[in-house]
Amino acid sequence: METKLREPESKIIVGTKDNWEMVIGLEVHAQVVSNAKLFSSSSTTFGTSPNSNVDFVDAAMPGMLPVLNEFCVEQAIKTGLGLKAKINTYSVFDRKNYFYPDLPQGYQISQLYHPLIGEGEVFIELEPGVVRRVRIEHIHLEQDAGKSLHDIHPSFSYVDLNRTGIALMEIVSHPDLRSPEEAAAYILKLRQIMRYLGTCDGNMQNGNLRADVNVSVRPQGSDELYTRCEIKNMNSTRFIQQAIDFEANRQVGIWEDGGTVQQETRLYDPGTGKTRSMRSKEEAHDYRYFPCPDLLPLEIEPEWIERIRDDIPELPDELKERLIGQYGVSNYDADVLVSEKENAEFFEQVVINRNGKLAANWVINELFGSLNKEGLTIKESPISPEQLGSILDLIENGEISGKIAKNLFEIIWSEGGDPLKIVDERQMRQVSDTGSIEAIIREVLAENPSQVEKYKKNPKLAGFFVGQVMKKTAGKANPKLVNEILGKILAEI
Repeated sequence: METKLREPESKIIVGTKDNWEMVIGLEVHAQVVSNAKLFSSSSTTFGTSPNSNVDFVDAAMPGMLPVLNEFCVEQAIKTGLGLKAKINTYSVFDRKNYFYPDLPQGYQISQLYHPLIGEGEVFIELEPGVVRRVRIEHIHLEQDAGKSLHDIHPSFSYVDLNRTGIALMEIVSHPDLRSPEEAAAYILKLRQIMRYLGTCDGNMQNGNLRADVNVSVRPQGSDELYTRCEIKNMNSTRFIQQAIDFEANRQVGIWEDGGTVQQETRLYDPGTGKTRSMRSKEEAHDYRYFPCPDLLPLEIEPEWIERIRDDIPELPDELKERLIGQYGVSNYDADVLVSEKENAEFFEQVVINRNGKLAANWVINELFGSLNKEGLTIKESPISPEQLGSILDLIENGEISGKIAKNLFEIIWSEGGDPLKIVDERQMRQVSDTGSIEAIIREVLAENPSQVEKYKKNPKLAGFFVGQVMKKTAGKANPKLVNEILGKILAEI
């Protein structure tokens, strides 16, 4: 992306004594798209019956040893390359020790001291020409824990180990974000990039993408980092924004009252819109990290990294620039089109040898609008790129008007078929014969002498005659010709 862009202003909290700036960093947990778990061959399919995707390794049976899934490593490297990050050819898996019922081993295999991926960056565009650069500190691979269920029985908690051992990428940012809106945009940009890469499906509802949010505040203009609090396990961008906003204002209140913000882990309650303390720094676990004795250090061949790099698809920022340059679409339309990889692919099939702005307008407004109304994805579209392209050809060739095209779109949406055949069979082609149009115009003028007299005093009333001509032709008259011929006739009156 071009760097001749300005960074946005920080969001400022106006206090009673000072103005305060938010400082935000995120630890995003992205579930790796893989058929098998990080250290076992168990399925990663979501929604199966509880404890059905669990083998001896996941259940931590005695004598069971982890075997690293090479594909998960490849997916993490691909993500790192997509985020312009350094790939470390040497990394180590560590044991993070703590007890929890949904962690059968009593430890999590993670990477603390030597992560697989090093420094990278992400650019988030909040408005045209206003871009925030967010630095990635590192990305490490780790296994997920299971899930405790507390709402099934009044007296007991249940444990589902299906998620145990699924590969996660933890993407840790520097504290470069300055508003709740930027934090949400950053997560959505990460999600977009990983979906393009095919490394994480980004389904936040299923917990496949979630974040721990670190929030602190400092006086406006200060470079000092004040004490931060971490808000755990957020899986909604809307709730993330609400949580940051509340937490930042809470901390400003403490500082301005003469108090001190305590470093702690907090949880967000969507019901109240507030964060609450989960545990203080003093209560935090001593995880006693040490290298996992069951796994050798991971050494990556540079040639493998380059082969993975060769498979990296065109990513959103580059694709956006190309759509603007190649097809002349607007910055806004390009953003909409590249929001999902499938959307951009559909557009590029429609726009072949056609007007880019017209194609973008129809794909975004008519197609996406209809899909959203019906709750369908682009893959479920009743209209194919070829059918939509044929409609655009009919418009550009002057054979149908925009209004007729919308009617044709609705027919194909509900019934299917070849646009060309439908136009012929239902006599939908617009009237472009100048003689016929002139005769109809003169007929309209003869039927409305009072409107003609009003027009002589107020030429802005010409639209009335256009409407009457279109009515008489059932909307089939070529609007451009109607206006041209009408203008000439009225000028003679």
